[in-house]
Amino acid sequence: MHFGWPSTALPILTDNDTHIFQISHNEASWLAVAIFPGIVVGAVVAKCFAKSCGPRKLILSTALPMLVSWLLIGFSGDKISYFVGRFLGGIGSGISFSTVPMYIGEISEPQIRGFLSSLCPVFVVFGMLFINVLCRLFSISISALIASSIPLINFVTFFWMPESPIWLLSKEESKKAKENLIVLRGQDNGLKEFERLSALNLQSTEEKTEFLQFFKAKENKKALLIALGLRSVQQLCGSTALTFYCQTIFRENDKILSPGSATIIFFCLQAVFSVFSSFIVDIFGRRPLFLVSLSCTTLTLLVLALYTFIKSYTSIDLENISILAPVTLLINVIFLSLGVRNIPLLVMSEIFNPKFKPLALSIATIYYAFLAIIITQFFRITKDAIDLSFPLFCFTGFSLVSLVLYYFFVPETNNKTLEDIQKTLQT
Repeated sequence: MHFGWPSTALPILTDNDTHIFQISHNEASWLAVAIFPGIVVGAVVAKCFAKSCGPRKLILSTALPMLVSWLLIGFSGDKISYFVGRFLGGIGSGISFSTVPMYIGEISEPQIRGFLSSLCPVFVVFGMLFINVLCRLFSISISALIASSIPLINFVTFFWMPESPIWLLSKEESKKAKENLIVLRGQDNGLKEFERLSALNLQSTEEKTEFLQFFKAKENKKALLIALGLRSVQQLCGSTALTFYCQTIFRENDKILSPGSATIIFFCLQAVFSVFSSFIVDIFGRRPLFLVSLSCTTLTLLVLALYTFIKSYTSIDLENISILAPVTLLINVIFLSLGVRNIPLLVMSEIFNPKFKPLALSIATIYYAFLAIIITQFFRITKDAIDLSFPLFCFTGFSLVSLVLYYFFVPETNNKTLEDIQKTLQT
């Protein structure tokens, strides 16, 4: 929900006198990205406690910072509390990004791993849609108080989930691991899976040698480069920046739809096509779906960039096709949701050895957070100083380069076991 909050809340905080206080556009840009330093802290926390606590307990722990973050926004009347609330929400998000993909990848079977893992970004999108609907219906404060119920619901429902069998085996708790596998797979399949996993070397490495061991293996270095590359694609195609500022863009092209209505449609389309992507990702595979998604995303970015450039720097009258900009942005988010938004987390949950997964996912999450701050501020600064077309042309170029790199360097992981994926990365 914290990722969708700026798109509706920031215009209210900067241009609407109905809220209890107002902030400048510069303050708004930093409030939007205040979540990302928290994500860095959350990723570090996840790395430090992943081996001792396990993914299940870490996921449960996210309820506290998430709850406090929304309560601060709901009850406070000053901008400092908003920044602190966003930061705390980032801590919960950072822990989630570092542990949920790991947990799902470890408890799911290869045949349905893609579907389950792709649900992570799907629920992020539903959270963004939910908070935007709330902010349309209620004040920012009331919306935040309603949103504070979600972490509590998550805690109560997830409390009954079993711990990761792979983590239990790494702690040499074989009996409990076998019991959990039987719960997850059934009696016969659970015992077969237990025998297979028991044959692997899943014991935890010492903290002081883990970093060195991780970078000694070719497959680990290759997997990390793939993870960082996928996280780069997500930011360099402008997904976060366009999500944060979508209502601002719609306000500049409001002849057909009101900015608020267009923003709700924007998030509805993300939700619908993210769900659709979850159902087809195991049918068509990760590579084809991602390549189609990124290709069409690049094309829509180019169309949007050309439109805004012509509108700003030529005398050509675009009044008759003014609907092109909002429609293109909506088409962009459709194709983005089919692969670019969902597949990176899915692939990251599949390509790392369980012994090093907490370290690898934490590194990728920290990298993602820093890159998001840079790209979001780059978008805001260049949009204000030059024109909207400039960052859009940059996103188009970045996406085109990413398309080529993905085609040549990222392998298919669909329906493959951990051993198969590791062998592919060793070549």
